Amino acid sequence: MFGIFDKGQKIKGTVVLMPKNVLDFNAITSVGKGNIVDVAGNIVGGLTGIVGGALDTATAFLGRNVSMQLISATKTDASGKGLVGKETFLSSHLPRLPTLGARQDAFSIFFEYDANFGIPGAFYIRNYTSAEFFLVSVTLEDIPNRGSVQFVCNSWIYNFKSYKKDRIFFTNDTYLPSQTPAPLKQFREEELQNLRGDGTGERKEYDRIYDYDVYNDLGNPDKSDKLARPVLGGSSTYPYPRRVRSGRKPTRKDLKSEKPGAIYVPRDENFGHLKSSDFLMFGIKSLAQDVMPLFQSVIFDLNFTPNEFDSFDEVRGLHEGGIKLPTDIISQISPLPALKEIFRTDGEQVLKFPPAHVIKVSKSAWMTDEEFGREMIAGVNPCVIRLLQEFPPKSTLDATVYGDQSSTITKEHLETNLGGLTVEEALNGKRLFLLDYHDAFMPYLERINISAKAYATRTILFLKDDGTLKPLAIELSLPHSNGIQYGAESKVFLPAQEGVESTIWLLAKAHVVVNDSSYHQLMSHWLNTHAVMEPFIIATNRHLSVLHPINKLLYPHYRDTININGLARQSLINAGGIIEQSFLPGPNSIEISSTVYKNWVFTDQALPADLIKRGLAVEDSSSPHGLRLVIEDYPYAVDGLEIWDAIKSWVQDYVSLYYPTDDSVQKDTELQSWWKEAVEKGHGDLKDKPWWPKMQTLQDLVQSCSIIVWTASALHAAVNFGQYPYGGYILNRPTLSRRFIPEKGTPEYDEMVKNPQKAYLRTITPKYQTLVDLSVIEILSRHASDEVYLGERDNKYWTSDSRAVQAFTKFGTKLTEIEGKIHSRNNEPSLRNRYGPVQLPYGLLLRSSEEGLTFRGIPNSVSI
Repeated sequence: MFGIFDKGQKIKGTVVLMPKNVLDFNAITSVGKGNIVDVAGNIVGGLTGIVGGALDTATAFLGRNVSMQLISATKTDASGKGLVGKETFLSSHLPRLPTLGARQDAFSIFFEYDANFGIPGAFYIRNYTSAEFFLVSVTLEDIPNRGSVQFVCNSWIYNFKSYKKDRIFFTNDTYLPSQTPAPLKQFREEELQNLRGDGTGERKEYDRIYDYDVYNDLGNPDKSDKLARPVLGGSSTYPYPRRVRSGRKPTRKDLKSEKPGAIYVPRDENFGHLKSSDFLMFGIKSLAQDVMPLFQSVIFDLNFTPNEFDSFDEVRGLHEGGIKLPTDIISQISPLPALKEIFRTDGEQVLKFPPAHVIKVSKSAWMTDEEFGREMIAGVNPCVIRLLQEFPPKSTLDATVYGDQSSTITKEHLETNLGGLTVEEALNGKRLFLLDYHDAFMPYLERINISAKAYATRTILFLKDDGTLKPLAIELSLPHSNGIQYGAESKVFLPAQEGVESTIWLLAKAHVVVNDSSYHQLMSHWLNTHAVMEPFIIATNRHLSVLHPINKLLYPHYRDTININGLARQSLINAGGIIEQSFLPGPNSIEISSTVYKNWVFTDQALPADLIKRGLAVEDSSSPHGLRLVIEDYPYAVDGLEIWDAIKSWVQDYVSLYYPTDDSVQKDTELQSWWKEAVEKGHGDLKDKPWWPKMQTLQDLVQSCSIIVWTASALHAAVNFGQYPYGGYILNRPTLSRRFIPEKGTPEYDEMVKNPQKAYLRTITPKYQTLVDLSVIEILSRHASDEVYLGERDNKYWTSDSRAVQAFTKFGTKLTEIEGKIHSRNNEPSLRNRYGPVQLPYGLLLRSSEEGLTFRGIPNSVSI
């Protein structure tokens, strides 16, 4: 311990922190009439309690309550570790500084100092109080030979007895492991060991340990056999990315499954009451635990409101007049702070949803074939459609198990609407496209249809001269009536504009959209962004020090992801949760995503590789981005390629600052450990795949980091923030199917002839599931007020390297330019897919946004 200083000189520090509020969202246990009761039994009134319930912080951290010790980056003790200075306590509470954020407090601290100590490179901090606080930052001023030193902390500090070793923080300097100042090397290694833990025990709330586990906590077999779910991950049958380990006790009935309960999230991944994004997350929790049972009690009271819509006008009434609910139900929903904005009430009995963008201009344009096709390339799931390269489409399912699953669509079906072209000519001209959910759903249909009436679908579309897509045929398939081993029984439906055939065509399109919306929610959204990111976040925290340049590069793209994923396991994708209740696959939902993960390829997540794989782009050095799009007016791809190139250029510029050669990549011990573990443990079920980058070259590193940044930011934005704008009108994006296409001679057919709207409504999502679906996708589609967008950082002192700051500024400028180009394209009348019949300009890849439901904005991370 180094504690002797000349008395004369002192270093002034400014410590910025945020106290733990009286109300912690995650600790709410009950809701009463207008009051919220926290875990300690304190009553906090409504929303005002959240803002006004802060503790008196001016004195709580003074005295001998919070101490710090500086650690030298330039001078060592006898053991070779950096000198540790004298324990020093916070001095005084500073008046409100203009740079402080909401509810932040600043304190001064004065460290005794002499030249023999050298330049501080880290500090220890101890909290002697019983309540944790959130340490935002520390600034040291007037350090000899250095000037000011910044520490970006963003960490919860619990009572010091909670930790085996004192909490340590490093400056915002950047060092590769081999370049770390010698006095800091052991501290750097020890902190990574702290974050890795020892892989044993049940995690506590205050822990900061990152470790891997399988998805074994989605079911609840002890409660009911119907709530048992397979363990995902750790087997070839159910491969899956890993999640953060919590170490809870096993269930009684299945020792491989963990008991449901409080979800462990490493403490610094959970901002508690400090971030407005937690309003949104807590909204999902409230929806699952409090609101859904209330909805159910109302819907199943047939005297009040039956569980069916009787007309399209009644569906629109959810947005225009609202839905009538009993007063006692409204009074129970209204006080929930996170839901106050989601559910607009008139103070009496009406619950009203905001209008969905897709019907703001026209109430019927969603029904057109052009809009049906456009949403495959400019909707909320634009990553599935592919070029049709062989006819008829074939299945990749094992014929020994599933029989012949080839398509029954014929050339005659298509050539009716090809405007004189033959199928061969259209194929050769790259004008036929396929939206294919046949193989994803067929193996599960027998199980799905125990409680639903669903098909596996294939849709073939034609690229018209005006650049729009026209659906030519829809194939709806069921397992063979004698058993799935005999193949499929399929029907082909063709476009129709009049009479009963037009109703049948609309129903066929609805069955396609039910496949699409379920695939989107489970695969495009959950699996391909949320789930696949978590292993990289775990590996980064375990192996890349905060001093590491790649940690600094990727850190903003990890914010809130583990937190929201934990919440999803608790309320969204769990057995009996929101997804199982309101989307087609029901109890099979996450199991289906495991099947899809078998074919997930990391390198194909790069947008250019994805487009080439789907046949929607070809390499062409004379074209922008080196690719020529097969569908020129493909809004997601056109905007996405510009964002992808900007991301990759930024990553290239930044990484090149620290890695001059391939050899420097190979010799970075932290980097190699990070990548090895992300692949072999985090994505361990796919670890032997040949496509994994070997992390031996600078380009391996640039490409891999670019994919991680793209996935967390732009890809997630493209598949997330359009959910309510398109799906908030359930007729446009139904999530369930309850009837097959009616056969002639049946009562359902006669009803369809007499009342087409009623037939449609009896086929798709009913009222209760619609209320649940709209509630959750509205929350998921919202931006928080403190969202940090691509090209932004939440702290300007994220690095001390001016070269990195300059490269980042260049990145932000490029993104602003791209926003201008997107606006220009959206105003170009010849680009019909940009706005479509519904007159909704494509904005999902505009990087900035206001708070709320905006249909735009690319947050840095998978944060909701």
